[in-house]
Amino acid sequence: MRIAQLANFVGPASGGMRVALEALARGYAARGVPRLLVVPGPTDARTTTAAGEVVQLRAPRVGGGYRLIVEPWRVVDVLERFAPTSVELSDKTTLLPVTRWARRQGVRTVLFSHEHLGEMLAGRTGLELGPRLSVGLLNRLLVRSVDAVVVTSRYAEGEFAALAAGAGCPVVRVPLGVDLETFTPAGRSAGSVRRDAPLRLVHVGRLSREKSPHLAVATAVELHRRGVPVTLDVWGDGPHRDELVALAGDAPVRFGGYVADRAALGAALAGADVALSVCPTETFGLAVLEALASGTPVVTADTGGACEIVDAASGAWAPALPGPLADAVLRVAARPEAARRRAARRRAELFTWDRSVERMLAVHAGEPDAVGAAG
Repeated sequence: MRIAQLANFVGPASGGMRVALEALARGYAARGVPRLLVVPGPTDARTTTAAGEVVQLRAPRVGGGYRLIVEPWRVVDVLERFAPTSVELSDKTTLLPVTRWARRQGVRTVLFSHEHLGEMLAGRTGLELGPRLSVGLLNRLLVRSVDAVVVTSRYAEGEFAALAAGAGCPVVRVPLGVDLETFTPAGRSAGSVRRDAPLRLVHVGRLSREKSPHLAVATAVELHRRGVPVTLDVWGDGPHRDELVALAGDAPVRFGGYVADRAALGAALAGADVALSVCPTETFGLAVLEALASGTPVVTADTGGACEIVDAASGAWAPALPGPLADAVLRVAARPEAARRRAARRRAELFTWDRSVERMLAVHAGEPDAVGAAG
């Protein structure tokens, strides 16, 4: 088996996708599977890593620091030299012509859907009907162009299930994993916490509307309005930071920016009492797993993929409104600290990258048990 991973629309804040690609690549390499990664960048470049070769293709900026490969034939040239047996696409638009080349060559194609495109565009544009109609047409083309679609949650599966069934394209559910060594409760000393200390909340994510950071900030503001001693640390950056600062007003919300150091991020998560990951359209929520692994319970919206990760012991769900989410935070914070932290860690330990890698390799191999049904 030889796997080529294709990633597009890559930028400084595409952290979750980058983490997933790197973790899968390390798993492939550990099992002796040659892997090639193709990504956009400012110049053409080729590097060799422990997880395989990385080819960077010159690509223009398309806003927000992101780059997009707009010449798919250059990707085909790279693939012809590598000769993969399976191509893993993390792109739903400009690299679609690569699937036609793969069909002609007898190369398997697997679409790894990292986001619910219809919900994401609706959230970003504020429009409902137009983006969903356009995405519906695109998804109809996608399920007829690839051999399998991989999703990370039952919620994400809903975007493709009906269309894929009609096209005979299997949809396979592969939950992501978490680095249980980098993200650990050991980063925090619970015994040093004073009983009169404010309730410490944390939110990690890109500060763009489709990720719902406004809802996390509004939840902290609601708690502050009720007179609850609280702080919220927001880690991440994006185009709506100024809006969020204005929304916070005089509430104790601190904006720390993007954290590239994964260990430092783990320490920040471990130091909080409750993590807010409240986007109602998140397809999975890697930040949720990282908080849980750090021993920090999570409050999330009661829709989307994130609430499939959190169980009743490791956090709580609520409608995606500041009032109900604030109530959920208080319920979680009222639980005995040691018990809620143990429950969070135990929940995260169910999600390992080894399981994700084994499942993905089975999909790439076209094994019947892997592609027969989501699970």
